[in-house]
Amino acid sequence: MPARLRLGGGAGRAPVAFGRPLRHMGAGAAERKGAVTLVVFDIDGTLVDSQATIVACAREAFAAAGLPPPEPEAVRRIVGLSLPEAMRVLLGRDDPETASRVAGFYREAFLARRRRPDHEEPLFPGAREILDLLEARGVLLGVATGKAMRGLMAVLERHGLERRFVTLQTADRHPSKPHPSMLLAAMAETGVEPEETLFVGDTVFDIEMARAAGVLPVGVRWGNHPPQELAGAGAAHLLDRFADLARLVPA
Repeated sequence: MPARLRLGGGAGRAPVAFGRPLRHMGAGAAERKGAVTLVVFDIDGTLVDSQATIVACAREAFAAAGLPPPEPEAVRRIVGLSLPEAMRVLLGRDDPETASRVAGFYREAFLARRRRPDHEEPLFPGAREILDLLEARGVLLGVATGKAMRGLMAVLERHGLERRFVTLQTADRHPSKPHPSMLLAAMAETGVEPEETLFVGDTVFDIEMARAAGVLPVGVRWGNHPPQELAGAGAAHLLDRFADLARLVPA
């Protein structure tokens, strides 16, 4: 099991994740049995407005590889996939060597952009507030993202959220979305059942992953894929704003 989640904790100690007791082992979560106990969030396009960064880095990566830069809409279509899979899809052909080379250029472009003093990937309005509310209601919080762990931690630390989530699942440790591996691992780590789990995302890949894992799929209207596509993929709910999520996870 990943080091960030150490179950067992020794005699008299609660399990911890990132130094915090896992609340699902206590009375609060036990009282929520049958209700939504775990809410897992996607990052890019759901909690964090990173669209401009992703589009710019993808176009820079293709140009560095001597290839025509993809159109912004094409880049938005692949957000949520693991980086190698995303570059393969953008290439439009099965060429693992070239996809890997472009992915390397993408990483370089992203790291360079992240070091710039004007770099900004803000939280979407209401994101911090809904995390506060869900925590106050005793809900466990998690992340399942197409980012690698290094990139995820950089984003969480930038926004002071590195200790808010009890389970972090990333594409460098799992198959790419829409494979359900990330959500299955999140539920295994927290001891929560699919019927007690809700996933919030902005792409068709997110909705398909949630359905494959047997959890409640919730889409957002402000992300990378159009709301009608999320509905067509099977989203049970579409959020107009984060505050709407409070109705799905009552106190």
